[in-house]
Amino acid sequence: MFRTLYSCFWWERLWLPANLTWADLEDRDGRIYAKASDLYATIPLAFLFLIVRHLFETYVATPLAALLGVKERVRLRAAPNAVLEKFYAATSKQPKQADVEMLSRKSGCSVRQVERWFRRRRNQDRPSLLKKFREASWRFTFYLLAFIAGMAVIVDKPWFYDLREVWKGYPIQSILPSQYWYYIIELSFYWSLLFSIASDVKRKDFKEQIIHHVATIILISFSWFANYVRAGTLIMALHDSSDYLLESAKMFNYANWRNTCNNIFIVFAAVFIVTRLVILPFWIMHCTVVYPLELYPAFFGYYFFNAMMGVLQLLHIFWAFLIIRMAHKFITGKV
Repeated sequence: MFRTLYSCFWWERLWLPANLTWADLEDRDGRIYAKASDLYATIPLAFLFLIVRHLFETYVATPLAALLGVKERVRLRAAPNAVLEKFYAATSKQPKQADVEMLSRKSGCSVRQVERWFRRRRNQDRPSLLKKFREASWRFTFYLLAFIAGMAVIVDKPWFYDLREVWKGYPIQSILPSQYWYYIIELSFYWSLLFSIASDVKRKDFKEQIIHHVATIILISFSWFANYVRAGTLIMALHDSSDYLLESAKMFNYANWRNTCNNIFIVFAAVFIVTRLVILPFWIMHCTVVYPLELYPAFFGYYFFNAMMGVLQLLHIFWAFLIIRMAHKFITGKV
């Protein structure tokens, strides 16, 4: 049964255009092609990323936070109370008025004391500024280095200037060592983000972040399997071009450098909108949707890849709405 499922999963018609087989992508004459087995290394590398992240946050981000003046707020702790703690853990962190009155009778506290206890208890669970700063500084460092590396990988390639070159000779396109390592490192990093998301600071777009990480992992993996590597390198570099700006704005926000934070955020908003709402849909997605059909009939992989690109684009529109709203508040002085 396993062998049958394996054969069905790797059926050529799912991954490759008509009249092509996996045999066409076997290494020969010194030319190396993308293989699914190459990505096995990303899982152990993801755990290595988690170790490197811990060391970075401890020995680099923490001293940097002190240097930039990141200060923790003193938070009053809720007094030990078994009745209230049980309700907080098992039922709700935001009790309704009827629950507050019931808990007041059970615990022997006044209504005001119960409300104060829950307020302080919620504050205890909120992530500290230092934790937020350390996470942002780690992501800033990776995204900046990844963007620089990505540009180094693609800036001298003909498909960086002419998108039709993305599909020239597809799928018989050999892989360069720089492309291999760019893919492996990017995919390993996103696996590490997915593994750590439960312990990271939970933000308002927590669910969207999970969808984004899963969609990104699927896109990177699939583009490697189907040898969409040229398009994949362009997409990854495009995403990294704005992410490091957002993380640096967060860092300065946690350090209370308001003007610096606001100025960087405005630059980030402009770069995000240009790259994610203009270049990505009207250049890159046009390249992945229109140009392949000039060379071969559509197949499952073509539809699947572009469907996942559509999911990412919907997330970009959602985040762009939040970014534009925040940028407007910065410009008008409401934040």
